[in-house]
Parts: sequence; C-alpha cells; structure tokens
Amino acid sequence: MNNDPISASIAQQRQALADMIAPQLAAIADACGKVWPNREALNQVLADMVEQLPYCSFLYCMERDGIQISDNINRNGYYPEHFGRDRSQRPYLKTVYPAVDYWLSDAYISLLSVRPSITAIQLIKVDGQVIGLLGADFDLRNLPLTQQLYDEPGQWRQIKGDPSIREFLFQQTRSKSVLDEHINEVMAIILELFTQRGVFHGKLLFSSSRASLWLVDDPYRYRILEMESLIDPDICFAYPLRPYPDSAVIPVDKVESILDGFKQLRYADETVYLRSGSVNIFNGLIGLNFSCDGSHYLPWEDFLDPDNAFWAGEIQSTTRPAK
Repeated sequence: MNNDPISASIAQQRQALADMIAPQLAAIADACGKVWPNREALNQVLADMVEQLPYCSFLYCMERDGIQISDNINRNGYYPEHFGRDRSQRPYLKTVYPAVDYWLSDAYISLLSVRPSITAIQLIKVDGQVIGLLGADFDLRNLPLTQQLYDEPGQWRQIKGDPSIREFLFQQTRSKSVLDEHINEVMAIILELFTQRGVFHGKLLFSSSRASLWLVDDPYRYRILEMESLIDPDICFAYPLRPYPDSAVIPVDKVESILDGFKQLRYADETVYLRSGSVNIFNGLIGLNFSCDGSHYLPWEDFLDPDNAFWAGEIQSTTRPAK
C-alpha cells in the first residue's frame, strides 16, 4: 500500500480490526481442528462461537483448496446452500495460503450483498500441519472502526487531466468570457460573500462565467450564481450577514489576496491559463484547474508565497508535494 495519508489511515483501521478479531479467530480455528472434517460438528462449533465476533456477517470452514465444507453460519442461523462452494478464486484467498497463519484481505465487493466487505482467513492446524481454512466475512458498514473520518492532507498535489486536451493545448488561445469583462466587480462581490456573508467554500468558473457557493448556514446544498448575479451587488441581500468563522484556516485578510492570485493566473498566459479556482476557508486548500486540464490543490500559504515552487513552474509529481 502506498505511503500516503489515505493509505496510512486505511492501514491504521485494518490494524485495529486485526487486533480485535485475530485472537477470537485463532480460538475458533483451534476448536474446528478438533472436530475436522465433520460438517455437522463444524457447524455446531461455528454456531457456538460466532458470538465472539459480534460484527461478523458469516463464518465458514474450507478445505485447503478453498472448497467449503461447512454451512455459512452467523447469529441468525445456518445457510446450507453455501456448502461445497468453491471460494478459491475469491480475492481473500488468492494471496493467503500457505504464507501466513492469519490474513485480513483488502476490501472487495461481496457477491451476496454487493457491498464493500472484508474477509479474515485463519489457518486451521492439527499437530502443526495445515488441514483447512477458517473464513470470517465482515460488511464494512457494520464495523465501528471504519467510521473514523479521513483528513484531507494539507499538501500540494498536481493531478493531470485529459490527455486529448493536453495534446491540442498549443492550438488554442484563451477566449475572453463575460466574467473576464467584469472580473473586478465579480471579485469584489465574491470577497464580500466570503468575508461577510457566510460562504466557506466557493468555486469560480472563469470560462463559463459562473460560481458555485457553499454556506455555513446550509452546507449540504450549493448555490449557483450566473453572471447576472455575479455583477449585481444586490445579490448580497440574498445572504445574511455572518461573522467570519473563528475556526477558518485562512485568515480573513488573506481572502482578497487569494482572489487576486486567481486574476493573475487567469491573464498570465494566452495558452496556459486558469479555467477555474476554488477556495475553502476551513481546510485552507486552493483548487486550480488550467486550460491543459491539469489541476492543482495547494495550501493557501503556498499559493500566496511568490517564492513557492508552484509559481516557478517546478512541478515534480502528480501526487506528492513538489521538491
């Protein structure tokens, strides 16, 4: 797994889940080994011990080749239709045997529930010899450990866009949009909405002359402002006065400088120019999309730093901070 913040968050969750279920699976596997390979006895062991895994969707036993020799068992009962099922090609078996005694699979889409799931596999041994496999399926939505929210990292990221757009980039030039013709009025109104009217996230689409806005009073829905509204100061009456949030990462006196940066990038070059720019005052990230269809996400401090590598065009990576 990649050494990035998302992967690190996932790895932490997987380790917490392993710590929670691995000892119970080992005990269940040991009990199964004592009655192997009797189907009825295995079913009884699984039914008696499934309560030790309160978030488990199904328990089952398999031969070493992945053929199931027990029913599916959970707290609601037995599911005999799975007896004899060949699980050898499922994602959770392709890399486990015989490398380790215990394995927690990557998440996959369950064939039964058609939902993201994960499976733990425990080798069943007698006198040190592997005789079979114990499987435990978990629906991700039932796992309390997966409820931790991933935090977006505050680092510069560049994401390449459509190759077909980049291929013909130098055959195009910037066309002056209606927003370009009124950019000073638009920026003044957007500044007012951010600093005085409760907008916390906004995206300006220069080429299509519109804006999308999210407000602290109604964060689950966005508003779309077209040019008629973007150049009309009366639009401010549609948004009640709100103090600038104390929890905002971007200082209130820096918002205008960020909008000025958008203007600079819009007019910096007739071929490579800014198509859209976004600001989120709570996570402090600036989003930029250019005519080449490339996108950048960078912290506001870097965006306002004229010595930052971004302004020098020193782009080294599509997923990590530039060096």
